[in-house]
Amino acid sequence: MAMVEGSGFKEVFTLTTQEQLNASVMPTYGRFPVVIDHGTGESCTDETGKTYIDFGSGIGTTSLGYCNEAWTEAVCRQVKTMQHTSNLYYTKVQADFAQQLCETTGYSKVFFCNSGAEANECAIKLARKYSFDKYGKGRHKILTLVNSFHGRTLCTLSATGQDVFHNYFFPFVEGFDYVTANDIADLKAKMDDTVCAVMLEYVQGEGGVNALKQEFVDAVFALCAEKDALVIADEVQTGVGRTGTFLAGEQFGHKADVTTLAKGIAGGLPMGACLASEKCADVLNKGAHGSTFGGNPVCCAGGLAVLQTVTAPGFLEDVQRKAALFREKLAALPGVASVSGLGLMIGIQLTDKKAIDVANAALEEGLLVLTAKDKVRLLPPLTMTDEEIEAGVAILAHVLGK
Repeated sequence: MAMVEGSGFKEVFTLTTQEQLNASVMPTYGRFPVVIDHGTGESCTDETGKTYIDFGSGIGTTSLGYCNEAWTEAVCRQVKTMQHTSNLYYTKVQADFAQQLCETTGYSKVFFCNSGAEANECAIKLARKYSFDKYGKGRHKILTLVNSFHGRTLCTLSATGQDVFHNYFFPFVEGFDYVTANDIADLKAKMDDTVCAVMLEYVQGEGGVNALKQEFVDAVFALCAEKDALVIADEVQTGVGRTGTFLAGEQFGHKADVTTLAKGIAGGLPMGACLASEKCADVLNKGAHGSTFGGNPVCCAGGLAVLQTVTAPGFLEDVQRKAALFREKLAALPGVASVSGLGLMIGIQLTDKKAIDVANAALEEGLLVLTAKDKVRLLPPLTMTDEEIEAGVAILAHVLGK
């Protein structure tokens, strides 16, 4: 509600939700003109009652769809027990989640935080301290890849290998250099004695949903092993089953020294994780890092529900099956040049239409999709049914056929 005083009377009028939010929230997002009110399963409904199939899952976070029963019960039970306590104390739910996450991934220890950017900040600090502890100052450079995206803090923006992000916020954090993805010669040329780590995404999401080539990944691990530099795998978007295995690195035959997770890890609650192998598990000792809300009990309860669901027998095999079905149907659509990515992390290269125009047209038809560079990007819930895949692809076919 808002009031405007006139000549002797007050006029009362009601703002729409969009007007209300735009009046009070900083304009940092290019929002689609729809107000999501509630969701069930893999679909959501706006304020007007219109329903949408969601092929974006909150940009990969609602990994089990909206209000999954097991997830909802676990979160509500924890909310009624205790919503938060300081990391100066222990909680059983955090201990359970940490143990099961480490057992699932094969890592020794984990640091919990609130987002992918924070998980990557932790990984950067860990790599630099690992090198400092062993070799002293001057060996702090981290190589990332051109077209990478690692977050929006000053440090993770500096790590991001896209010029479009390197503006306004000067001075950026020093100690990063950028290697052309899949260019082994460029990697070797920049892998000097000042490098303490190489940081990579197995599939570059924001950079265009492009998977790295096997031989390039092999070269990264070989060179890092030779020079005692850490490999940091940013699996913020690819992890927790998104690509058909719990970690995308499993499909490349490698286990990074450090892996970061977020997005789908807690089913839509703010949670990030930095996993460390035995080699560097104790680098960040008492006082070296921290997070007020990291490992929050409610988020850990959500994370446990996601973890138990995704690791249940047959679940990831079904993700792989659905991914193959998705890709087969998308590749056959009119106006589709190619389909990229891995598993249910999908990029659609178009022949003549603009990705944002397709996203807007799909919205009108009741389908939520994303964009990445010049591609339509899909990050559907891992629980998407075959029928929902068919229905969503039919909408895309209609939009692309216009």
